[in-house]
Amino acid sequence: MNFLKAEIESKRKFLEGVTSEEQGQKKKKYVRRSDIEKKREEQYLVEQSELEKKREERKRKNKTLLLLAEQEKAEKSASDSEVQKEEDDGSDTFNISPEEVIRRLRAKGQPIRLFGESDKDRKTRLRALELIEERTEGQRNDFMRTLEEMDTNLDLEALKKQQDEEESRTSKKKKTTEDSVLDNTPISIELLEKDPDKLYVLIYTFLKRLIREWEQEMNNRPDHVKRSVQGKLAAATQKQTGEYMQPFFRLLKKKSIEPDVLARVTEITHYMQKREYMNANDAYLRLSIGNAPWPIGVTMVGIHERSAREKIFSAQVAHVLNDESTRKWIQSIKRLMTFCQSKYPPEDNSQLMG
Repeated sequence: MNFLKAEIESKRKFLEGVTSEEQGQKKKKYVRRSDIEKKREEQYLVEQSELEKKREERKRKNKTLLLLAEQEKAEKSASDSEVQKEEDDGSDTFNISPEEVIRRLRAKGQPIRLFGESDKDRKTRLRALELIEERTEGQRNDFMRTLEEMDTNLDLEALKKQQDEEESRTSKKKKTTEDSVLDNTPISIELLEKDPDKLYVLIYTFLKRLIREWEQEMNNRPDHVKRSVQGKLAAATQKQTGEYMQPFFRLLKKKSIEPDVLARVTEITHYMQKREYMNANDAYLRLSIGNAPWPIGVTMVGIHERSAREKIFSAQVAHVLNDESTRKWIQSIKRLMTFCQSKYPPEDNSQLMG
């Protein structure tokens, strides 16, 4: 009932408003339908105009909010990119200790500090060098790198061959005269106790002569043999052997080789000079893998000490497993043994290595 009364009252006010606008003070008991529709249309237009204004205001507010959001996003992305660059620059290198940075730079043959260089700049320089090496070298091993160097050296040799012929002849004559003097001094196992200092010199000269003869043999090959696949592999093997033997030669110059290692190397060179390559191979096996029941060097297997533990000493330990440089020059000695057997074959075939 209250709802109906409210509706009737609103209709009455609406009709009174229409009649008052059209006729002023004149009052009538009836109203035309066209007047009612006209009034409704005017009210509708007013309402629509108000709604349109509200929509435009909302659009303006949304545009301003979007602009503010884009500006904040751009500022945040710029700050994040700067932080990311700083993290990328310093995350890998700043975690390295200064001693490690110095060790890596020295291993690469680079100066440990440039003039006016800070610790941060030094670490950045080390990281740049490592990235360059990773991009250029990748996962290639030493042999493949040496093989590629041999390809470039073949072209350089062809260009310099004519200029170096006379110089090589004179140098070969000098080297052959020097080698002939050195060959007359045999390496004896007795020198281990009598004169070990002289033994260092004899082993050094003997192995150096073998490497030099191997290099001369590689250079004296025909050009078509050098450029073949097998020829390139042989030249790369020879060059790699010379590089791997450099740490061993430094130890010989410093006279800082362990006594058991020196004894095995002396036996190898002694039997190589006597062309007894089977005995030299046996000495090489004792040097490389040893003759212990546990060649890796394990001395304690269980809780209790074994009865034969005192028999395991340094001569029976596998020296090839000590470090990488030792493994390389021991492997190079084996290659020199193979070359020496092909260059100076034994009189007795039973002394040939397998």
